[in-house]
This record gives sequence, C-alpha cells and structure tokens, in this order.
Amino acid sequence: VQLQASGGGLVQAGGSLTLSCAASGSIFRFSRMTWHRQAPGKQRELVATISRDGITNYANSVKGRFSISRDNAKNTVYLQMNGLKPEDTAVYYCAADFTTYWGQGTLVTVSS
Repeated sequence: VQLQASGGGLVQAGGSLTLSCAASGSIFRFSRMTWHRQAPGKQRELVATISRDGITNYANSVKGRFSISRDNAKNTVYLQMNGLKPEDTAVYYCAADFTTYWGQGTLVTVSS
C-alpha cells in the first residue's frame, strides 16, 4: 500500500491543522494506523494510533489536543491538531499496520 500524507503548513501557536493520510488501497485490513513525527535533530516518535475498530491512543505530549480518526470507506486517516505549540514543529508521517508501511511525511511548522 502507498500512503500520501498532506495538510501540513505554517501555523501560529494556538492554531489548528488537520493532516490527512490517503492510502492507495484498503486500510481496513490493517489493525492499526499511526501518526508519527520527527523534529529536527530528534528521533521519530509515535504521536497517535487508531485500531480497526476505532480505539485510539496518544502520546502524553499531545493528549487532549490531537485527535486521530479513520474513514475506512475513503481509505484515509486524519490527525486533527488543536492548540498547536512550537514544540509540535516536525515532519509528520503516517504509517499502516503500525509501522510496516510509511508515507512520505508532511511538514508542520508552528510559530511562536
């Protein structure tokens, strides 16, 4: 499966963005879809996961601000990001089957 992430951009602190991850095939077969991010000079970290039946988990750093969802009919996973902070600046990647398949990443820059 190929994954195409989009929706990144420049936003002021406190603002919102919604990232999308469109898959070339069915995502229903994957037990978990995930979003990760990698800030400059840092290791890639897991941000959020969603199971096939919609159970979600979040990194403590984004809990209460970010929301992951999936639309199996559209083969798309979303990451709604609210209350963005400068420390959220990173390249965001989506992945399927937890980390088996990766998208190309989309840059999110949060200005203070």
